[in-house]
Amino acid sequence: MTKSKSTTPRLTALRKLELYRATRAPEAPIGELLRQAGVHLDDLREIEQTIESAGLAALKVKGRHGRLPTDVSPERMLQLEQELQEKTTALAELSVAYTLLEKKDRMSLPNSLPECRSRRRHSK
Repeated sequence: MTKSKSTTPRLTALRKLELYRATRAPEAPIGELLRQAGVHLDDLREIEQTIESAGLAALKVKGRHGRLPTDVSPERMLQLEQELQEKTTALAELSVAYTLLEKKDRMSLPNSLPECRSRRRHSK
């Protein structure tokens, strides 16, 4: 942002938003508002673009927050439930396999090295 006077206050985010709002009125004296703020028309266009794109992004995020999609068919729901069940079963099988491998590793280590087993367990 360029400033026309050294006495012009710094343009904070709040001041930019206020300038944006002031220039939205149909009969707003844009030239005068820009002079008071110490900015050029190009600066105002940049502020407008930033505010509008940020507002759109915020609305997109807020619009989907906490809502379930309404266009899920019963067939898709059954498919998702089946996938979830398959993944849950696979995770349970992997947990059992991991436990068995860990037990096998403990059994194969010599009994005279308990510090190796504890160190090995903590490094995972």
